[in-house]
This record gives sequence, C-alpha cells and structure tokens, in this order.
Amino acid sequence: MLPTLLAGVAVFWAVFRLLRWGRRESFLPPGPPTVPILGNLFDFPTVYPWLKSAHLMLTEMARQYGDVYSMKIINSTVVVLSSTTAIREIMDKNSAIVSDRPASHFAQEITGGNHMGASRYNDQWRRLRRCAREVLTQSACRNHLNIQQAEATQLMYDMLTRPEDFFDSIRRFSTSAILSVLYGKRAPRITTPEVTAFFDAEHHWEELMQPGAHPPVDLIPIMKYIPERWASWKTEVKITRRLQRKLYFDLLEQVEARMQKGSSNGCFMETVIEKGPGFGLDREAVGYIGGNLIEGGADTTSAFLQTLVLALVNFPDVQARAQEELDSVIGGEHSPQPDDIERLPYIQAVIKETHRWRPVAPTTLPHANIEDFSYQDYIIPKGTIIFINAWGIFHDPEVFPKPDEFNPDRWLQDDMKSDRTYDLVFGTARRVCPGMHIARNSIEIDAMKLIWAFKFSKSKDPATKRDKVYDLNDFVKGILTGPSRFECEIAPRSSHHAEVIRREFLSATQIFEVFEQQLDSADREFVGKLRRDLADELHLL
Repeated sequence: MLPTLLAGVAVFWAVFRLLRWGRRESFLPPGPPTVPILGNLFDFPTVYPWLKSAHLMLTEMARQYGDVYSMKIINSTVVVLSSTTAIREIMDKNSAIVSDRPASHFAQEITGGNHMGASRYNDQWRRLRRCAREVLTQSACRNHLNIQQAEATQLMYDMLTRPEDFFDSIRRFSTSAILSVLYGKRAPRITTPEVTAFFDAEHHWEELMQPGAHPPVDLIPIMKYIPERWASWKTEVKITRRLQRKLYFDLLEQVEARMQKGSSNGCFMETVIEKGPGFGLDREAVGYIGGNLIEGGADTTSAFLQTLVLALVNFPDVQARAQEELDSVIGGEHSPQPDDIERLPYIQAVIKETHRWRPVAPTTLPHANIEDFSYQDYIIPKGTIIFINAWGIFHDPEVFPKPDEFNPDRWLQDDMKSDRTYDLVFGTARRVCPGMHIARNSIEIDAMKLIWAFKFSKSKDPATKRDKVYDLNDFVKGILTGPSRFECEIAPRSSHHAEVIRREFLSATQIFEVFEQQLDSADREFVGKLRRDLADELHLL
C-alpha cells in the first residue's frame, strides 16, 4: 500500500511541476501571454527576429510590454532589453554577474569550451579573455595599420577592375586583413583556400548558433541521446567541428613552422604562442583564440562594408555629401590614410549610421546571469537568458526619429556627437569584443577609401531599363547578418582616381611580401602575374 501511495505522490508531483513549466512567475517583468508547458516557445522568432515577419517580433513586443520584458521558453526564462537605459541599469551595473553565456550544447561539442564568444563565464574564459585583451591593445593594433591599409588598396583595385565581384572582393579583404594581423599570412584571391574555408565553416557555425533554428537541446537535455540518424543537428555539429579545426590548426601550424625557422613577422599569434602558457592556455585553447578572432574580424567587417555599399547605392545624397567632405579635406592626389578619419566628421557619422541602420548583430550574442538580481520591482533569476535587442534600440523613434531612414546627420547633432550607443555592435558588459580595435581600423580605412574612390549607383532593370528597386530588409539569416547578394554599378569617380588606385596598389607590394611567405603555388602565381601586368599598365600610362 505504502509503495503505491508513494508512487502516486511522485507522479502527482512530477505532473504538477510539468504543468508549471511555461508559466511566467509573478516576480518577472511582464511579457506576452504564455501557454502551458511551452510558454512563449512559438512567440520567439526563429528567423529574422529583428525584421517584420509573421511572428510577434522582439521590437514589436517591446513597444507593447516595455523596454524590459520576459518570455518563458518551456522551463527557461528569457529577458529582452530594448533601451539604453535598461542596458545601463542591468548590464553595466551588474556586469560581474550578467557576463555568462547560456549553456550551448552545440558550442561545447564543437569547441570543447574554448570558444571565447560562446563559452561560459568560468576560469577558462577568463584565461582566454585575459590573453586576448593583453595582446590586442589599442596601441598594439596600430602597429598593424600598414597591412590593413595595404589590403584596402587591393580592395579598391579589385573593385576597379572587377566591380561585378564586389561582394566577394569585400569578403576577401576582411578575411585577408585579419589573417595578416593574426597569423602573418594574407589571402590575395577570392578563392584563396583560407577565405573559402573560413566562410564555409562560419556558415555552418552561425546556422547552428542561431536561436530557435534547431531543436532546443539545452532546454530538453534528453534530446542529446537521440540517435544521429534521427538528429540531423548531430551531423551538422561534426561537420562544423571538422571545418573549424582544419582551418584554425592548419594556420596555427604555419605560424609555428615560421617561428621555428626564425622568420617571424610580428603577427599576433606569435605573441599568443609565446605567452599562452603564462596565461594557463594549452595548444588547444591557443588554436581557438585565433579562430575566434578570425570570426570577429572577417565576417562582421565584410557584412558591415556590404551594408555600407547598399546604403550608398540607395541614398545618393549621403554619398555625394561624404565625397564632398573627402574632396575638401583629402583632395585627389592620394587616397585617405588611417589618421584622416579624425578630420572627417561626416564620414564618422556615416559609419555610425550604418551600424545603427542595419546592425551586424541585431540581437547581439545572448548573455546569462550567474546569480539572482533585482531590477525595479522585478527579480531576474539566476540562469536567465538575456537578449539585447540592438535593432529595437537603434530603431526606437523616440531616440532616432524616422529610424528607417539612413540619416548620418543625426550623429552630428550636439546631443549625439558623444553618444556611444552604436558601440553595442561590439558587445556589452565583460563580453565586449576583444578584437574591436582591429575591426574599427578596417572599417574606418575602407569606408574612407571606397567613398573617396568610387561612385555607387543602382543597377538597371533589364526589362524596364529603370533603376532597380532594392529590398532594404533582404538580409541573410543568422545571429550575425549582412545583406543578401545584390547588384549595383560601381565606377571610379574619375580617370585620375583610377590611376591613383593602381599606383597605390602597386606601391604596397613591399608590405604585402612580408605576409606572402607561405602562399600556395596558385596564390604565388596570381600575385606575380598581377603585379607584372599592373607595372606594364602603369608604364604605358
């Protein structure tokens, strides 16, 4: 009798607990209505959570429930922040306890806890972070401006000679610049193996890490035991791990080989290899530091620059005004140099507005808190998943009037000149991107050079002969995003601009050669022919 009674009590208790799943506790901030067990599972968008769709969007919910609202995803709590005030009150004041990441089975299986962006807030993360921060100081990053400047001259040349390939040329630039800075090896072609390998691996990684895109293994742990033939995500995890490790550790081996031969070139990974043991990092962790920094410097920078081109094409008045400023400050005898950005307030405003208008990380990477804390009359319990709705903040009409318009002038107003809201794209609390100085340098150099060099305009519709109409919300899915491929017309602003581009690209040869020691035969043949042909062309001019 007693065993039966105990079993009944146990079943009742289990059912009682299960039925409480999905309910919003009274101490949480308000939010959309929940349903039993699932909570708001079907309210949380799985694709384009920052743009309009059939789902209740994160930003739309902020308008209804406030700048801090909560959702229940089965038995987990999600809090969404949609104002700078909320970020200051929650993220800045509680930075020591909100810098965790939600548990990620996928990230753990792929990287073994060595991914600096996705790992939990633990001793290993602190070791990784400390190493990256000490190596990637602002002053140290300035030592690498020469190769970033040189890579930007190749991007100008590539867009001059193959404007139809601008989308891939931007990808080549961003990847080659970060590879040169980190590993001392550049990527001179769109098809350089490291470029194609990175974007292949990154596509798989972003697909896996996108919230809601795959079954909630972290919320329902028993799903980990589903056989692989019925769990396609397990195959995807294996593919992603293989692709990442092949790229990251092949690059690491090349740096080690170069150091052993005494041919170091001052790249960051040489310093990490030397100092890694002092930070308590083994070779596995060192390999992932470099790989994580490639992610932060290649994909995000290329997405930003592609977005910039999309904006210049669709807002010609902005382009004309930016070029007027460049002409008056820089002139036409040479392209802009890194330090020129300080004298170009409108170009700075264009960069900030691009970050605001279409942020690369519309919801940023989610945070989690390691202990309970209070906010106003609410309690945010330990383990809450915290999303920063950067898109909603950047498109709040109370802060940014007519937010869908691309208007750099808003950043030139006295009350906005010192505003750092756009820094959200680099993260917050103790999860600020350690490679932000490298990324900023690349973005500033290229924004100046591309606007100085080219006129960007709409392509013509072959059928109507009219300007094409661009969907300004057509962005690729993923937790990091950029515009889907689009066509546009790109032409040098004058024949003189074209000649300056050619001369500056050829004059960068000495800088490039330092980072070309380990090119494969196809890349070596490519750069040799390219420079011979360009020298002959300039001789004829």
